[in-house]
Amino acid sequence: MGKNPAAILIMSVEIVMPILGHGVSLAMLYLARQRLLGQVARTPLIRSSALSARFDAEILLKLETLQPTGAFKLRGATNMIAALIERHGRDALQTGVTTASTGNHGRAVAHAAARLGVPAVICLSRLVPENKVAAIEALGAEVHRVGRSQDEAFKEVVRLVDEEGMSLIPPFDDVLIAAGQGTIGLELMEDAPDLDRVVVGLSGGGLLGGIGAAVKAIRPATRITGVSLSRGAAMWESLQAGRPVEVEEVESLADSLGGGIGLDNRCTLALVREVMDDHVQVSEVAIAGAMVDIFADEKLLVEGAAAVGLAAIAEHELDVRGQTVALILSGNGVSLETFDHARALAGR
Repeated sequence: MGKNPAAILIMSVEIVMPILGHGVSLAMLYLARQRLLGQVARTPLIRSSALSARFDAEILLKLETLQPTGAFKLRGATNMIAALIERHGRDALQTGVTTASTGNHGRAVAHAAARLGVPAVICLSRLVPENKVAAIEALGAEVHRVGRSQDEAFKEVVRLVDEEGMSLIPPFDDVLIAAGQGTIGLELMEDAPDLDRVVVGLSGGGLLGGIGAAVKAIRPATRITGVSLSRGAAMWESLQAGRPVEVEEVESLADSLGGGIGLDNRCTLALVREVMDDHVQVSEVAIAGAMVDIFADEKLLVEGAAAVGLAAIAEHELDVRGQTVALILSGNGVSLETFDHARALAGR
């Protein structure tokens, strides 16, 4: 019997490409894409005529809002659960999987676990909006609400792992999670091979790290710009300090960019440091304005974290003239009440 052509390609890639960051190789990214086939959408990359004219550039929007769960997190969660089943067998996961999440990752784990026949418990802080909690419960997962930060919610995850033998599916700090999110980067390079810049929301680093690993391996000249909150940005503070640090979590329109990176961060801090070219912070007013602009220009209702790329270009007047720039519209988990708040804050 002949060898699988996909396996031959992956082996060839592994030979010619070094491992990036903490174990995120291009071969791992292609293996992740194989696992995601039929489980996760290959999302479109569309040109925004309005934004392109506004910034004198080719502005492309990566619509992760069209994933079955409405956000990019489905990629990493599906990749990790599928990989664990490959390694250990489905029976080994019958005690269930668990995670702490501001909503999108929790919903992704719940969806992936249900599709793969594995029980799931999702731990959330009390700051998570009710619409995201309801979306997770609708997928059949059990929800535990603990504390007022993701760090406090994660303590419940540790208890479930230690006392009940559940398997942790971390929100970001794992090479399998980063590789799953990094399949976005593979798609970007296929759809826009001459891409000059990718602007990515940055919190725990799985999204930016994964995308950056893929893009830098294929086209090193492409610039990776990270965007963090102006307050409560653990990755920003950790990069400044050169080590993981704790920050106080604050309420934000971009609530999914909140939370810590873990004082024992093993993967994403180093990966982000390696692949990111520049890093900016954005205000709540800028996020609000970007959410409203995306709805007005593209008729897309997106959450705050999905709008921070546009917010960064507008607030910091990033010089993207003549460039081809991709913005990652990472999720659509926004209530009408929150969007009305954004409109008011933006003065619209």
